[in-house]
Amino acid sequence: MKVIIAEKPDQGATLASPFKHKKQQGYIEILPTELFPNGAYVTWAIGHLCQLAPPEKYNPQWKKWTLEQLPIIPERFQYEVERTKAKQFNVVKSILKKPEVTEIIHAGDAGREGELIVRNVIHLSGVKKPMKRLWISSLTKKSIIEGFERLLDETDTKNVYYEAYTRACADWLIGMNASRVFSILLKQKGIQDVFSAGRVQTPTLALIVKREKEIEDFKSEPFWEVMAKFKINGHTYEGKWHKDQESRLKDAETAEKIAAFCKEKPAQVSELEKERKEFQPPLLFNLSALQATANKIFSFPPKKTLDITQALYQKGIVSYPRSDSNYVTPGEAETFPEILRKISQFDDYKDYFPLPFQSILNNKRYVNEKKVTDHYAIIPTEQVKDPSKLSGDERKIYDLIVKRLIAAHHEKAIFDYTTLNTLVDGRASFISKGKQQIQEGWRKVIFQQEEGENDVLLPPVQKNDEGKVDKAWVKEGKTQPPKRYTEGQLITLMKTAGKHLNNEDLEKVLMKTEGLGTEATRSGIITMLKTRNYIDVRKNQVFATDKGKLLIDAIGEKILASPEMTAKWEQRLSEIGEGGASPGAFMEQVKKLSLKIIEDAKDQSSGWDFTRYSVEPKKTSKSKYNRGSSPKTQEDLGPCPVCQSGQVVDKGKLYGCSNYQNTKCGFTFSKKILGKSVSAANIKKIIKTGESNLIKGFKKGEKTFNAKLGWKDGKLNFLFEQAK
Repeated sequence: MKVIIAEKPDQGATLASPFKHKKQQGYIEILPTELFPNGAYVTWAIGHLCQLAPPEKYNPQWKKWTLEQLPIIPERFQYEVERTKAKQFNVVKSILKKPEVTEIIHAGDAGREGELIVRNVIHLSGVKKPMKRLWISSLTKKSIIEGFERLLDETDTKNVYYEAYTRACADWLIGMNASRVFSILLKQKGIQDVFSAGRVQTPTLALIVKREKEIEDFKSEPFWEVMAKFKINGHTYEGKWHKDQESRLKDAETAEKIAAFCKEKPAQVSELEKERKEFQPPLLFNLSALQATANKIFSFPPKKTLDITQALYQKGIVSYPRSDSNYVTPGEAETFPEILRKISQFDDYKDYFPLPFQSILNNKRYVNEKKVTDHYAIIPTEQVKDPSKLSGDERKIYDLIVKRLIAAHHEKAIFDYTTLNTLVDGRASFISKGKQQIQEGWRKVIFQQEEGENDVLLPPVQKNDEGKVDKAWVKEGKTQPPKRYTEGQLITLMKTAGKHLNNEDLEKVLMKTEGLGTEATRSGIITMLKTRNYIDVRKNQVFATDKGKLLIDAIGEKILASPEMTAKWEQRLSEIGEGGASPGAFMEQVKKLSLKIIEDAKDQSSGWDFTRYSVEPKKTSKSKYNRGSSPKTQEDLGPCPVCQSGQVVDKGKLYGCSNYQNTKCGFTFSKKILGKSVSAANIKKIIKTGESNLIKGFKKGEKTFNAKLGWKDGKLNFLFEQAK
């Protein structure tokens, strides 16, 4: 009998759905079938069931935050089961130990993190049985069955596990040591707050702070431009004065003189250039492109886009969301005609059919097996869905994905770009630009209004045509500071950061790993920066807070804030995943880097002066992950047991997740239960150990009783002591 271990409960249910099955507590039993003659068990982790042990587990002295205890470098890293998830771990462990279970099928997400999560659960169970790997890119019934029919050997993905395990340990080392050294040194300067630093979050924050300072340091200057309206051969159009490719004048007097000179003067078309440009349909989506597009159109935070796409994936209607590829293999391309035939039946898409191209199987712009990494592009699956049957936000994301595929089957868009140069009285030169759409092509499906784009249509004048200046005037303006990044632009910036390194081999690797973080982690990094009060997002613009600016000032231009360091790091991790580099050698370099970060911070701290910043002291939990700062009036009580990304905070009449605004996390309960107040100390104990101290005096009707409170199965329960 086989046991299938998924990453999450809903994935487990989806994997069992093609077969007859019975739901049990913490697992599903698949009844005997052709694929599983003896039946099978499907069970699951709950995301990260296991976590790297905190410092004090290795050495009790490491619990105290002191410079003398740094660097913190365990001899051997250990994982432990999260207390709040121990019940599900015990379910998995008991199933693995069943004598009838002879083979394990690893069915975590087909990527680095999925590989790590499930293997960790198996390792901690202590069970050693033969293992196979399910590796699929969509959760349709067809894909699930085909995946079980062609399982990989566990050795095929073992290097991916080594990559993920090495990344987790290395990030722990850097984050733990950097966070502690900067928090301690800044506290010595009178700044009472916890500062979290890390390999990806810190260089990302440095990019945001750099832009913030460019805006702060920018000094706006006035300029003047001379405009003119021409009448030539019965046609009118406007132009802008320019000289040596510069149109802005630094003083109003000169501009007024030019305008006065041009009034009612003769004018001639001195140059006329037409350039035809062809635009191919956009590539299919990878996650970063989808997040950037959804942010630009709908102002969705990247994390929201990922969560929605993950939900669509769980429904089996789009492929794996955390893909870094814009391409598909010929196998996927062969399914497109049937997928599009089904899509054409829906009212939302009827107008785009019939398609100019019935197949793109031989189009290398989309179909290129060599450019497909672990997963192909994000596409609708053969289980197409009428978008009108989806919720509002799901419909928006599904529509983007569907339209990208439709657009790929349309013709290119063609425009003529015209540049006119008009000479006034043989002396003053004016430039006019316009464009004309020649072929709509794929823009019928996806209309993209580019920044600064205008649709001015110039009249059909010819070179040497003559006329006069009908009107001339001066337009005043001011130079503008750089714009703040949107969250979508930040995703793109993270993806490309570090690409300017002068290293050909690194450039090749970056085509795959690229910049800061991965497709799966970038949105989480941005959410983390928000949660830790390093950035603030208002009207889809990213602002660096004083806390964020202070930390980057403290770090300076050292390696911790360098995108190049992270790019090199990702290069080496990628090589480990491909079996071409040693995890041990990599970790030795990380240990040296940890020591260097500590020494650099100590050396720089004597020159720190942060009196210009306003960072208010607040009570902050020093959890093992330094999960960050909550709003100013709220105390962090511990990591949220539901979403794991936020903190449980005191919200007045209730306790809830600090991440509610970003993720709509539903963790919440009242401060008063059956007449008894639940103290913050008990909440901390529930989060840490799974249960509170004994609370006396709960009232139900006329009866009173004593009980502990415990967090189980996603809700708060009463825990009663057994009678002696």
